[in-house]
Amino acid sequence: MTAYVSLFDLFSVGIGPSSSHTVGPMRAALDFVDRLRASGSLDHVRSVTCSLYGSLGATGLGHGTPDAVVAGLQGLDPETCDPTLVHGAWSGLVRGSSTALRDAGFLELASGGDRSSIDLGGTHPIAIEQSDVSFEAHTRLPAHPNALSLVAWGDSDALPLLSETYYSVGGGFIQRDGDDSSSIPLVEHPLSFTSADALLKICESTGLSIAEVAWRIETELHGEDAVRAQLDRIWNAMEACIDAGLTATGTLPGGLNVPRRATRLRERLELERQTATGDHDTSTEWLHAYALAVNEENAAGGRVVTAPTNGAAGIVPAVGRYYLDFVRGADRAGIHRYLLTATAIGSLFKSNASISGAEAGCQGEVGSACAMACGALCAVLGGTPRQVENAAEIAMEHHLGLTCDPVGGLVQVPCIERNAIASSTAVSAARLAMNGDGTHLVSLDMVIETMRQTGVDMSTKYKETSEGGLAVNVIEC
Repeated sequence: MTAYVSLFDLFSVGIGPSSSHTVGPMRAALDFVDRLRASGSLDHVRSVTCSLYGSLGATGLGHGTPDAVVAGLQGLDPETCDPTLVHGAWSGLVRGSSTALRDAGFLELASGGDRSSIDLGGTHPIAIEQSDVSFEAHTRLPAHPNALSLVAWGDSDALPLLSETYYSVGGGFIQRDGDDSSSIPLVEHPLSFTSADALLKICESTGLSIAEVAWRIETELHGEDAVRAQLDRIWNAMEACIDAGLTATGTLPGGLNVPRRATRLRERLELERQTATGDHDTSTEWLHAYALAVNEENAAGGRVVTAPTNGAAGIVPAVGRYYLDFVRGADRAGIHRYLLTATAIGSLFKSNASISGAEAGCQGEVGSACAMACGALCAVLGGTPRQVENAAEIAMEHHLGLTCDPVGGLVQVPCIERNAIASSTAVSAARLAMNGDGTHLVSLDMVIETMRQTGVDMSTKYKETSEGGLAVNVIEC
């Protein structure tokens, strides 16, 4: 088995606040309607019911899962839709004022595609109520803790027209129950690898850097022009998210009354830049501002890039922006190398362990993202493949055991600050690795396997269920 996951899959543009709880369920609903249409059953549907199991049931409300399911049933794609059309798609049903509704109590089923708005042409109306989405937090399906079932009903309630179960396995990836194919779109290529050790051997035998290995694989699959365009598209979306978060103000939705801080921090740093007479280094504070900006946008349900998940979406963009702003000689070509290196490292986590908080805890999300950003920064700083591998290992090693315990089921506390701190860890670990020759006792493969084992052993209450940790010890105001 190969371990390379293409950057076209690992990084995807979507909406907040969660890749597994928002983007994945939205894609599942899209697929469900496509299957209804393909089977010729769409015009016979009277209603659709959805059951959210395990982690989706436990923290679905705070993550906007019901809204995402209803929006997906309409044919809205997380990559292209207006995020405001998703907000309230389900919660607005109680008062009949949701933008998802044609008339109060009805919505239009639509198959998927690149649809940036609600288009009622060629669709089929069904009745819908909030109670059509149920939360089964204490029912965990064996294949994955993030599971949902969609059932389409016709004129008779005796037998459904279609019933499907989906698993949202992290990073926006979904798998339909019964599919033989893996949920991970692995790439077959002569340079593909099963482990970090195998990747290092490829680099040593070919003289290629890790980014060059990824480039060779990607360009053979998609062509040079398409790969460059995708790299630019990913980075442009990341920068747009940073810039949006650095200018937004107010309080984040959800009831915790968490204030946005990125804009206030940016304003203070800009004032200090204008008035400072010395050489005070504010690069770390700017790094924090970038990470806060992205994760505040994510918490508000804005446009983000899964990197590799939404809960950890701020780390790779923040460290990349740090590279551009504070590393001498940084340029767009360097950003391409940065993202390609991050892809190769992220592939190892995705295929050999997990990037799902519901499966591995936050070590699988923030830990993986920190390792990706750290190794990628080390690469653009001039690190050798072995130094890059060492950097990624350091970053991951110090996130082992990190729990996913979101207060109120929201991707806010401790998630937003956790991204800022992990961004600092990534920079520190990269610079630490640059001061060595790549020789170290614990390999990246060892730490990835340790992360996987730790996730298996971790109590369910610490894996995105809001049943333990900070989620039960912080008083919600």
